[in-house]
Amino acid sequence: MAKNMNDLKKLETDALNLVNLAQKAGADSCDVVVASGNSLSVGIREGAVENSNRSETDTLYLRVFCDKKIASVTSNSKNDPKSLAERAVAMAKVSPENPFQGLADQNRLISKEALKPGIANLDLFDTTQANEDDMEKRALEAEEAGLGVTGITKSLGCNTNWGTTGFVLATSDGFSGSYKRSGFSIVGSFAAGEGTGMERDYEYDTAIYLSDLKEAALIGRTAGERAAKRINPRQVKSGSYPIIVDRRVSASLLGSLSNAINASSVARKTSFLRDMMGKQITKSSINIFDDPHMKRRSGSKVFDGEGVANEKLNLVEDGILQTWLLDSATARELGLKTNGRASRGNSGTMPGTTNCYMQAGKQSFEEMISSIKEGLYLTETIGHGINMVTGDYSKGASGYWIENGEIAFPVAEITIAGNLKDMFMNITPASDLEFKYGTNAPTLLLEGMTIGGK
Repeated sequence: MAKNMNDLKKLETDALNLVNLAQKAGADSCDVVVASGNSLSVGIREGAVENSNRSETDTLYLRVFCDKKIASVTSNSKNDPKSLAERAVAMAKVSPENPFQGLADQNRLISKEALKPGIANLDLFDTTQANEDDMEKRALEAEEAGLGVTGITKSLGCNTNWGTTGFVLATSDGFSGSYKRSGFSIVGSFAAGEGTGMERDYEYDTAIYLSDLKEAALIGRTAGERAAKRINPRQVKSGSYPIIVDRRVSASLLGSLSNAINASSVARKTSFLRDMMGKQITKSSINIFDDPHMKRRSGSKVFDGEGVANEKLNLVEDGILQTWLLDSATARELGLKTNGRASRGNSGTMPGTTNCYMQAGKQSFEEMISSIKEGLYLTETIGHGINMVTGDYSKGASGYWIENGEIAFPVAEITIAGNLKDMFMNITPASDLEFKYGTNAPTLLLEGMTIGGK
């Protein structure tokens, strides 16, 4: 196998060779994925390098089908491909049948004519090489800016990261394709106050291109200011209040919705939205999209983990749920057709989002705050208190109390609770949508949430 992730053509050749070996070993059909990557991270604390890590990997995933039986094996470049193929076929022949598994229908695969220009249009690879000295310098700049904020007493570390990944897919149906992407990120974390009264917070940014990454000093200063504002938090009385959800948390709420419309959950009846296709699940003003063709975005791709051509989906249109997230297997199980949302895992495919986002609203963040007489500005949740079967939601929380349209004081050691069905029906988005994660939502106003305090 090729060690240089930029040599994707060599990786494609190796993948196709393994496909042929698997067929010769007795597979009816098969596919091969090669994930290749390089990464470098530099972490500093208190003005000195705390850690520096570099890695280079080539990982290979072979999936074979023998009639309705399936097996998957994972390997690296050191293993003998012939033995690997024979082992996978032997495993498949003694596996239980799965009537829904198999390669994607050939007529759904992206054409060779669309493949190369589609990848080029996404602009996913920055040729800028990682420089450890420059990365250390950015981390130090972030830390210096954070420590310069009044009230900050300790750096919890600043880290810079760079990575490149290559994705190769080859199938026994004759498909082969590949693409590569780069990524840069920076994170700073600081503490304010002393002893048991110490509070901490963070800020980070990530980008495909180094030139799109926010300035290190801005990251550090923002993290420091956030931590300093959290000093001396209070509790509030329990009750039902409106909550304004910061973008750092609103993205995770939207992620809960995308998990609920994942066809795997729907097929297993483990989603609280499993009976809501074609029905209203949010206010009529809400639109939610998944767009794999956005330039310089972390989730962008022109074909999915099965080689299927993909397109922008309107997941929720005017509040109405339009579609599930489907790969070929879940589509067959539900009697539908894949919409090109297969992602790859160790044992095969699973549906997932690409670049998922909620359309921005009309009200600014400031207008939203000023509209609240008494409520919570939520900036962080703690724990995993979501029941995806029922939609019940309960998490520890912290943020800032709002009084008479203004942020009054920090709050901590509270809980927020509700049901995701009700929460999504009572969401109002602000106008401040920012594309920063794979899933993005603007600041959100949630009406009638239960807050547990003192």
